[in-house]
Amino acid sequence: MLTAEAQIGTERPGRYLVQLCRHAGAMAGTRGHQPRMHAGGDAAARREVQVHSEWSETSGCIRFDPWGQCRIAADAGRLILRVEATDDENLRRIQDVLTRDIDRFGRRDRLTVNWHPPETPGVEPSEGPAA
Repeated sequence: MLTAEAQIGTERPGRYLVQLCRHAGAMAGTRGHQPRMHAGGDAAARREVQVHSEWSETSGCIRFDPWGQCRIAADAGRLILRVEATDDENLRRIQDVLTRDIDRFGRRDRLTVNWHPPETPGVEPSEGPAA
């Protein structure tokens, strides 16, 4: 698995965690809202991905089957996104989806997403719902 992480400074990390996970749940559960716009112009990618999410106030997981997943943690003053994907293309796809959503949801707070290799490979940001 390939891994990338983003740590986003915010005074409201729990709010953004819940908003991201609820949005992912809407993509999965609503006929009118599907990952079509999130997958860009790649029609094959839009058909192949199934999105599922689970969350609490402090942690969550969004699965993009079969691409990979994103574990999310709300920590003091930051939102931590940790993406694991099957290959480079799927890693980029998940990062693009999450970056666009954070840019849109966090526009008022001017949130910025900068992806980098994880600080400690193989260590989750916090324990959360099982994938």
